Amino acid sequence: MVLCFCGNQCVVKCSWTPRNPGRRFYCCSQMVLQSGTDCGFFEWYDPPMCPRSIQIIPGLLHSRNVLQESRNVLESANRRLKIYLVATWVLFLVFMMM
Repeated sequence: MVLCFCGNQCVVKCSWTPRNPGRRFYCCSQMVLQSGTDCGFFEWYDPPMCPRSIQIIPGLLHSRNVLQESRNVLESANRRLKIYLVATWVLFLVFMMM
């Protein structure tokens, strides 16, 4: 358990800056509440990353985000096509009953 300057238990957050992608750090719990009264405590939880990781991780994160966006577009298209399929079957059955 790590205590900050104001005596509160610190929380672990994750940095997503280009220099420290995915690196965790301790900070004052008041900072998390965004009350503006944090004590300014900051300490790294994880050891420093190697330079190669710092170069590779942002590209991997970008690729993952592009893939997630593509998946979301395809899922919405799939839902729309399922609705069209059900609608055509309903229309077909109505037409056959006439």
